[in-house]
Amino acid sequence: MSINTKLLAKICKTPGAPGFEQKVRELVIKEVKDLVDEVELDNMGNVYAIKRGTPKKGQEMKRVMIGAHMDEIGFIVTHIDSNGFIRFHTLGGFDPKTLTAQRVLIHGKKDVVGVMASKPIHVMTPAERNKVAKISDYFIDTGLPAEEVNKLIKVGDPITREREFIEMGDCVNSKSLDNRLAVFMLIETLRKLKSKKVPYDVYGVFTVQEEVGIRGANVASLNIQPDFGFGLDTTIAFDLPGAAEHEKITRLNEGTAIKIMDAGTICDYRMVDFMKQTADKKKIKWQPEILTAGGTDTSGIQRMTDGGSIAGAISIPTRHLHQVIEMAHKKDIKGGIDLLTACLTDLDKYDWSFK
Repeated sequence: MSINTKLLAKICKTPGAPGFEQKVRELVIKEVKDLVDEVELDNMGNVYAIKRGTPKKGQEMKRVMIGAHMDEIGFIVTHIDSNGFIRFHTLGGFDPKTLTAQRVLIHGKKDVVGVMASKPIHVMTPAERNKVAKISDYFIDTGLPAEEVNKLIKVGDPITREREFIEMGDCVNSKSLDNRLAVFMLIETLRKLKSKKVPYDVYGVFTVQEEVGIRGANVASLNIQPDFGFGLDTTIAFDLPGAAEHEKITRLNEGTAIKIMDAGTICDYRMVDFMKQTADKKKIKWQPEILTAGGTDTSGIQRMTDGGSIAGAISIPTRHLHQVIEMAHKKDIKGGIDLLTACLTDLDKYDWSFK
């Protein structure tokens, strides 16, 4: 299964904690500027890649927004102690136990490597050994003397996780597949659409600050006022040992996922039906997704517009979410690109009336 893993790896490696998306934004603009008619930025840093539509005679021009958030979960420096050890606050959701023995990059005057450290088990009391780890139990050790740390790093500097992108069979494995997979998919969709006509104006929006509350998508949707919307994101694949069938949500290599609902969105039933029909028509393998916790840019796209938009979402089944070993299958990724491309070209061929 062929996808551009070189580009995906580059996107995953490029840092961009919530509110500090500068480097990944530069990469996105470089990739899309020759694929669309216009590229715009707003005050929050959302990137709008706009492809103008060609409506049929007498047809109203509508707008469709696709949201793919650029930010990755990360941290921010809150304190540097007298010995140069760094305390931090999370930017996004973390399971504390996943921090153990991990390397990070502190983006100060230059990038500084650090390690997530905590009290050694050898000197813990029995009670300490048995307690659940908390974020506050961890600190960052750079191996540098305090005076050097203070020259390079200050309170407020962002921190991202350090881990290489690798291929494992037909799967990809990396930090930040959530949501760099969606960034990659949107770029590749715009590439496929470059030589195609679309019925409506397409706004491919690379959003900011999703991991801390769908902030960029809310602003972008208010700006665009889309008639239709698609969120692009990862979702849980719990196809792992010990999981009951009803707990798995999605499975790797069972097709790209068409979202029905998550904690922030009940997708428009018309859009869900349209996406299913389109996938079947184009022989794209898909699976349904119901995620009872968590949310995506889809909620902002659906609600932050006058009267709401007809919104749905394409999700990529991903194991080990919000860890540095996130894993997705290339066929599911390719299917997501194909489905989004088909949906954008066929939006005007569906009866969107309530029935």
